[in-house]
Order: sequence, then C-alpha cells, then structure tokens
Amino acid sequence: MRAFARLLDRLSLTHGRNAKLTLARDFLRETPDPDRGWALAALTGALVFQEAKPAAIRKAVEARMDPVLFAWSYDFVGDLAETVALAWPARPGANREPELSEVVDALRSASRREVQPLIEGWLDALDADGRWALLKLLTGGLRVGLSARLAKQAAADLGDVEVAEIEELWHALRPPYEDLFAWLEGRSERPSAEAPARFRPAMLAQAIDEASDFAKLDPADYAAEWKWDGIRVQAVSERGVRRLWSRTGEDISAAFPDVAQSLTFEGVIDGELLVIRDGRVAPFGDLQQRLNRKSADAKLMAAFPAGVRAYDLLMDGETDLRALPFRERRARLEAFVASAASPRIDLSPLQPFADWQALAALRADPPPGDARCAEGLMLKRWDSIYEPGRPRGPWFKWKRDPHLVDAVLMYAQRGHGKRSSFYSDYTFGVWREEEDGRRALTPVGKAYFGFTDEELKELDKFVRDNTVERFGPVRSVRADQDFGLVLEVAFEGLQRSTRHRSGLAMRFPRISRIRWDKPAREADELATLERMLEQLGA
Repeated sequence: MRAFARLLDRLSLTHGRNAKLTLARDFLRETPDPDRGWALAALTGALVFQEAKPAAIRKAVEARMDPVLFAWSYDFVGDLAETVALAWPARPGANREPELSEVVDALRSASRREVQPLIEGWLDALDADGRWALLKLLTGGLRVGLSARLAKQAAADLGDVEVAEIEELWHALRPPYEDLFAWLEGRSERPSAEAPARFRPAMLAQAIDEASDFAKLDPADYAAEWKWDGIRVQAVSERGVRRLWSRTGEDISAAFPDVAQSLTFEGVIDGELLVIRDGRVAPFGDLQQRLNRKSADAKLMAAFPAGVRAYDLLMDGETDLRALPFRERRARLEAFVASAASPRIDLSPLQPFADWQALAALRADPPPGDARCAEGLMLKRWDSIYEPGRPRGPWFKWKRDPHLVDAVLMYAQRGHGKRSSFYSDYTFGVWREEEDGRRALTPVGKAYFGFTDEELKELDKFVRDNTVERFGPVRSVRADQDFGLVLEVAFEGLQRSTRHRSGLAMRFPRISRIRWDKPAREADELATLERMLEQLGA
C-alpha cells in the first residue's frame, strides 16, 4: 500500500504529461504482481467496490471524532479523503500496514456491514499519505491528473508496444492483468482479444485552428458532416452478443436496452447516441434523462426514445474495415445501414460544400430541422484510415461559436482539491420581470472554469467581501440593480428544464470574461435567453 500511496502523492504534485508517464511506468516496472495490476485497474477506473460507500467512511470518522468538528473540517478542506486522512484519530496497537492486494481482496468479498470495521483497522495502521491513498481507492475518485489512456500508455511502454494494442485488448482482460504483464515482459504470448462484442479504441478529432489550418487544407480532400449533440458510442453485435459502449469504453447497454436489442446485424457501428422523437433529434437534455442509469423502464424508454446516428463502420460481419480509407468505409456504411433496416439506427448525412467559405456559412446558419441540435461540423479526410487516438490531420472538429450572455454572480461555493480554499464554483443569474413589475435575478447556470488563477483570487476576494448570507458551504453575494459582479458566460446550447426556476438550462457554461466594468443593471434579461431558445428551435 505504501508504494501505491507514494505513486498517488507524486502524481498529484507532478505537472506535465511526460513526468506523470515516467512515474506510472516506473511504478509498473518496479512493483510486483498482483499489486501493480490492481493499481493499474484503479488508475484506469476499472476497480469498483460495490459495498464500500462514502457513507461508511463518514460513519467511521464520526465514531472517532466530534461530528460537528469533522463537518467544519470537511467544509474547509473540501475533499473527503484528504479531510479524513489528516483528521483521523488513530488508536495504538494497530496491525502492520496492509498491502494493496490485501485491501482489494478483502473489499471484494466483504459485506456492507463488514466494510466499516475494515476501513477503521486500515486507517489505524496507515500514515496520513497511506490513509489518503486508501480512501481515494475506496471512493474511486483518484483525481491525480493521470488519464486512463496515459496509464495504459505506461503499461504499453513496458513492452515497447503501441497503446492502441493495449486498448484493443482491454475489454478482454480482467484485473490484476497478470497475463497482460506477462506478455509485455516477454514471458508469454499476447492475450487474445477475441471476446465477442468487445470495444474497439475510438478515433478522435482535433479541434481545427481557423487561423492556420484552412490555409493548408484542400476542401476536396475532406468530407463534412454534422457533429451531433449526443454522446459518441459504438454499437456492437457479434456472435449473438450485443453491447453499447461509450467513447471511453464504458458499457452503457443496461441504460439503453431498447437500442441494444435493436442491434440485429453482425458488425460494429461508430455513431452518436441521440434521442430521436418523431423523426427529429431532440435536445441533449432529453438524452440526459437516460444517461448514468443502471436500467430503464418502459415508461422512460417511451418518453425518451433513443437511437444511433451512424458515422462509421468498423466491422462488417467478421471483416475489419479500419484499415480501409474513409471513402470506402462510408460506402460500406451506407449499404450496411440500409440492409440493417433498423428503426433505431439511421445514417449521419454528409454535407456537400464547394469551399471553406461555403462550409463556414453552413456552420454559422444550419438549415431548420435536426442540424439545430448539432454542435458544429466534422471534417474527415476521404483517405483516412480509422486510427485509434487523436492523430493530427485526418479528422477535425469545427464547433459552432459559443453563445454569450452577461449574467450576475449570485452564489459561490468552495471548490475541491487545490481549490478547496477558494470560492470557485459560481451560480449566476439574469434579470426577469416579476408580476409586480419589479426586476429580480433568476439563476440560469453554474460554472467553475474559464478563468485564470489570478482571476480566481480576485473572484474569491469579491465573494468574501460581499457575502450577505451563508447556507452551509454556499455563500450568497450582494446582487441587485445597484451593485453586483457581471460575468460574461459562454455556453454551447440551451434547453428547457423543469428543474430550474428560470425554465432553462445551459449546456457547458463557462466564464468567458469578468465584466468588472459593467453595471449589474445592464446584464441580460431572461427574455434574451428565451429568444435564443426559439432560434435554436428547442
């Protein structure tokens, strides 16, 4: 456990991709099985303990120290694992520090009633760094700045193989990955990837640089299609097994059984999961009603009917098409979708264009209908193979310009991790006219990024200097027509929402600019957002 704790600590304090990669690679090289395999599973999000919940950690610490003192400490620190690791009142006489594999083995077989005593014993035996690592492991939120792909890259470096090879195998492997390490170290053959309906590593697009890229690109080399506002998926049906995978390889079939059951073909489609109602794409908010669920009942499926809009074809029966150019894959995809004749699968249409100016005009003003629910455009070289990762040049994404609105800061809450000492999560509102004719602010969104570290300090000071009420960890700041801080907020889209008093919800809001110069009374009206919503066709 000590080596794993040291790794997490160093990763959390290290900046830079290559430095983090070196730390992870050295750990995997120097740590024996099975501990390194369990660590790799934790770093890639593949390790989940069903019976170990944050509530058990809270009960354990509140049994050892004053609950009010712990609540205050947690409010100030902002991170459960860090707070418990620092405040835990250890009892003498604890056993030796546990190994990582011991912790994993015990938790995988423990009942919910047995989890709390296990946690208490381990916390007594570990130092502060070890306690922090243990609790991060239990909750699954490592947050050390190492992506799952970079962790897999560290493993690939052990055997001098491409990370795409690891990703191709990943869903056929099980932690602690002893067969994977045996292959990487030359002690055995490559593990088989032939699990039916497995995930294939996704090909991703680079954001286009309008100032430089278009001058170097020939429009004749590229196909264009809409970048639909859903979630990227792989719809897989092989040898009687049907799966729906997210872009990162998470099996979401249980939340979309209607879509999974409709995969009556033999092959692999890359596409976008959308709610399609009466032949039209619904706003992303409708799809959100079904995301992150463990199941979906008939009422939910009827209210939010989902389907896949196909972008690409990776497997046609048992034939792997990924090495073919996009032009050929596209032709095969059109025939494949027509042959499947599934009401849950349709084709993402290509958008013809003569030059970049014509495509820019289309992006800026999509025609009425489905395209209003698109985030922008995708550009794909006709000769591009389907290459895992994010290669530079074959595919570009050209998102539509964000919408902008001037809103007034209303509430602030402390952040987490390195931001736990700052008020960094901001709720903002716009003006609306009440029934008695008064103007009042109504919240329309919340954002916690888009500003620099220096701006964060200024925002934090404004919140502290102008707090008028406290609600637990939340502060209400002064915001009226004569005084308030205006924030220019950028967002990708709008949708109706019954959960918000304003009746609206923003998609991907972020702070674009702090308008220290603008009076609060000149911030935007709710009617402005309503007009935006009408223009978007929602």
